[in-house]
Amino acid sequence: MKLRFFSLLGVMGAGALLRILPHPWNFTPIAAMALFGGAHFQTRRAAFAVPLGTLFLSDIVLGLYPHMWYQYFCFALVVCIGWAIRNRSSAIVTMAAAVTSSVLFFVVNNFGVWWLENLYPKNWQGLMACYTAALPFFQGTFFGDLMYTALFFGAFHLAERRFPALQRTCAV
Repeated sequence: MKLRFFSLLGVMGAGALLRILPHPWNFTPIAAMALFGGAHFQTRRAAFAVPLGTLFLSDIVLGLYPHMWYQYFCFALVVCIGWAIRNRSSAIVTMAAAVTSSVLFFVVNNFGVWWLENLYPKNWQGLMACYTAALPFFQGTFFGDLMYTALFFGAFHLAERRFPALQRTCAV
């Protein structure tokens, strides 16, 4: 169903644009895009390729950075969470997945910073210092993930109800 696929691409494009526009620290739609893509694209290939490809295109505009692979790994895990909730569509399940995605990104990404960068000692105290230093950024991540998840999932749900041609009926 091409209309559904291109509508989903439109959501991803809007997310990429929102990431590029000025925003508060870490208040971006990237995790929501990964969650949304995992939950809505019919094929695994599209579920992973579209959100991660969109992330990469926006990174080209914003600038590439060292060790970005572990952030892409985090977002691939978020796509997996989206894939897992795809047939359990409720606001509670979706928002729980958004919270899980935020925490997962915080834990994995900051572990990567501690492990790969030379900012903190490679011991328990250094790891805890890294997580502590990242806490102010987590607030933006958390609230951005909640807001954009509600926006993407809610708007697309309303669009599916208004335009039945958008509903999931065949592989995309």
